[in-house]
Amino acid sequence: MTILIDADACPVVSLIERMAQQYGISLLLFCDTNHQLVSKAGQVITIGAGADAVDLALINRCQAGDLVVTQDYGVASLALGKGAFCLHQSGREFTKDNIDGLLMDRHLAKKARQSHQKTHLRGPKKRTKEDDKQFEAALCSLLRREGVIP
Repeated sequence: MTILIDADACPVVSLIERMAQQYGISLLLFCDTNHQLVSKAGQVITIGAGADAVDLALINRCQAGDLVVTQDYGVASLALGKGAFCLHQSGREFTKDNIDGLLMDRHLAKKARQSHQKTHLRGPKKRTKEDDKQFEAALCSLLRREGVIP
């Protein structure tokens, strides 16, 4: 298993790096040229800053059995289609059972914004240490379930 991170603005990179080093898990971090990342735990892959360029590069490298960490439902859907596992930075696991509903919610929210029915959508809450603990627990659970860690 390789962990692939959609690393642009991902708040759990250091947590994943620590775990990857601890258990010897291969790690790829994808970012665009607008971000400067350095990693001692994995390989940083910098992609030109084009629309969806990072997403497409990540999906092209993704294989069945890999783990993708992303907050992008579209990336998650494509990774699931390739047989990969997917986690949101909140620790929520994307699955074939929930991805269609998440994509529909995203579509409906976009339509509401375009029709001016909703003029303000709340952004995400400020990240807390509890959020990091929740992500770490979800990551450990998935890695144990798949036999990657004891």
